[in-house]
Amino acid sequence: MAATRNAHARWVGDLPTGAGQVTLDSSELGTYDVTWKARTEASEGKTSPEELIAAAHSSCFAMAFSNELSSAGHAAEYVNTSAAVTFVPGTGITGSHLTLVAKIPGISQEEFDAIANGAKTGCPVSGALAAINITLEATLEA
Repeated sequence: MAATRNAHARWVGDLPTGAGQVTLDSSELGTYDVTWKARTEASEGKTSPEELIAAAHSSCFAMAFSNELSSAGHAAEYVNTSAAVTFVPGTGITGSHLTLVAKIPGISQEEFDAIANGAKTGCPVSGALAAINITLEATLEA
């Protein structure tokens, strides 16, 4: 079943001094302030397209990893993921660094690494971000 999710943005002013808001329409979870300064310097309570992409990438990766883990017959005690999306003014988004820390009884390091790399590649957001460098740091905790 296909699903479409919606958000919208409103911007007022020029790029360096203007400001805007992005609203999550589908979930109705809120409206968030965005500025150029939040994108290139300190966030100061505002978000950026890169932070929103990082949220999408980390949650998608967590889902893909959990699915592949379950398909391989394993259950995690916990799975923590994060994504750090890098933006370079004048160049654009240059990369997303995924971090995974998980505790999974009975899995070997080799199988853990294979599942983590498969999830990195198989995550739909990774596919959408194929034009950038995606890296993964995966830690299996004892």
